[in-house]
Amino acid sequence: MIRFLQQDNKVVKIMFGVIIGAACISMVIYLIPGFMDNSSASDAAVYATVREPGLWGRLFGESTPIKTEAVARLAQRQLSQQKLPDFLMSYMMDRSGKILVQRAMLKQEADRLHLEVSDADLLRELKTGPFAQYLFPDGKYIGDDQYMNFVQAAFGTSRADFESQVKDDMELQRLQALITGGVTVSDAAVRSAYLIQGTKVKFDYAVISLDDLKKSINPSDGELQDYLKSNAAKYAEAVPETRKIEYAAFDASKMPGGKAAISDGEVQSYYSAHAEQYKTDEQVKTRHILINAPTGSDAATDAAAKAKALDVLKQVQAGGNFAALAKKYSDDKGTGSAGGEVPMMATSHLDKSYAQAAMALNPGQTSGLVKSAFGYHIIQTEQKQAAGVKPLAEVKASIMQILTQQKQGASEQAFASQLADEAKKNGLDKMAAAHGLHPVTTDYIAKDGSIGGLSDGAAMLTQAFAADKGAAPAAVSTGDGYAVYAVVDVRAAHAPDFATYKQHILEDYRDQKAPQLLQADTTKLAERAKQLNDLKKAAAELKIPVKSSDLVGQQAQVPDLGAMSGPGASAFTLAKGAISGPINAGQSGVVLSVTDKQEPSADEIAKNFDSTREQLLGQQRDEIFRVFMGKLTDKYEKGGGVHLTKAAASTSPLGK
Repeated sequence: MIRFLQQDNKVVKIMFGVIIGAACISMVIYLIPGFMDNSSASDAAVYATVREPGLWGRLFGESTPIKTEAVARLAQRQLSQQKLPDFLMSYMMDRSGKILVQRAMLKQEADRLHLEVSDADLLRELKTGPFAQYLFPDGKYIGDDQYMNFVQAAFGTSRADFESQVKDDMELQRLQALITGGVTVSDAAVRSAYLIQGTKVKFDYAVISLDDLKKSINPSDGELQDYLKSNAAKYAEAVPETRKIEYAAFDASKMPGGKAAISDGEVQSYYSAHAEQYKTDEQVKTRHILINAPTGSDAATDAAAKAKALDVLKQVQAGGNFAALAKKYSDDKGTGSAGGEVPMMATSHLDKSYAQAAMALNPGQTSGLVKSAFGYHIIQTEQKQAAGVKPLAEVKASIMQILTQQKQGASEQAFASQLADEAKKNGLDKMAAAHGLHPVTTDYIAKDGSIGGLSDGAAMLTQAFAADKGAAPAAVSTGDGYAVYAVVDVRAAHAPDFATYKQHILEDYRDQKAPQLLQADTTKLAERAKQLNDLKKAAAELKIPVKSSDLVGQQAQVPDLGAMSGPGASAFTLAKGAISGPINAGQSGVVLSVTDKQEPSADEIAKNFDSTREQLLGQQRDEIFRVFMGKLTDKYEKGGGVHLTKAAASTSPLGK
């Protein structure tokens, strides 16, 4: 593609996979409780400091600062990766802070064990690891300039910081290997694990629905009243506070003096003050044909690409259809399928060589070969626009609209303040009558209610619920104007009247009783099915529907039972014809009877032996490392090795 970062999907994956690789180790043990709960420092630039625990560490140990900027950067990355809303930033800051603190603890432990990475180790990693394809393509170094460009473009950091980060990651990986290196899994355990993983079962299953059970629970009024009394604390404020509000509202049509007028002088002043806003970048619309020969390619590859590009150029110069040739030859598949067309865009977003060549052409002209970081281009300029400033005539209408809204808003706000002052002096009703407004008194309304006569009554409700009954009238925005309001009466939150709240109490009663009934009925079904050695017969007696599954493995989903890796996993341990015990599937109770079972053959076990072993080893390594991290965290916590700053504590649930 034309822009560098449109080419770096693999780079981005490597960045998250390697640069914060050791942080992912910490994610495994993120839920370790109880650390980072002390705060003392007040430097807002530092989120936390980590030093060797104990008296020696406090007196002589070096401390590792965790920068607030680094925590915020990681938090923002995770929000973007997981496509989470911005309001979760505080939570993600806390999570990211823990990751980086744990990483610092691991780094200090690795240093204590002398697991440091040498420059020679780093060079070997860059030559053979995941960055090799970018820094040493075909074993050839791309050069210092290209190296620095790569690091800056891909990671937004300096070469020194990049290499330091890679070294740290390698050191933490060595620590993990040291801690978990002795993990082994027996052949018998591997076979046993795959025997379950590779098994498929088919079964009949009887389903008791929790929702159906709820409907069958029909207590008397006396039972519900007893339930209400025994849960009095729960219902003490079940009916929320409500308030009666009187208000008089107006919009622009009620403003004295009519619509605000805007002079040419005001428009000119705004335009001059916001000149930067109306600047336009240099832009160009082009077509191009790209023959790949990225920077760092060997001489033979580059020569072959250039020869191919020259051949295509000759066809263009001989009158060939540029769009057709782009579709046929261009290695930029994104634009090639569209005849090589690159939409109008700022030249700052294009490769520098490409942009210079495109701007040097007049619309309709075609370039010779142009070498960029991606290879050889043939460029046809279709339209170009020099950098400049939009003329006032072009933007006058939008400026008029902005100024009108500003002036109108200021006038409405001033008028609302004037009306509020009058209402404080003469009363809201007299104020409304004096200005031709119509006062409205709401019914009792809750804080999360709505006011039907207003475009947006949320601000009024928020302010009204913060004011005292009888407080002086105040002004508030209503979305399309303003209102002056006063709180007329307040009804405090209180326990409900049984008759009016009976349905809510019934629902709560059912919610409490149904799970117990579900467990009892499912157990009864399982016991009866085993007595009869026939699930269908037992289900028929109890009038419970029976369904049949397909032949499924552990990755399957079965209706009313869910993932077979969850509650239904017991099916894989049963013999053909066996009946399960009661299974709680959340919204249903299930009893199943295996009707067919297909276990993996010896060949299938052998074929999947190595991958199953690695899976089990990974699980055990994670568990061992989790235990190690828990002990290390406990050591740092008890030894005062982690100090959370006040600024960080204010955003951390564990820091308060």
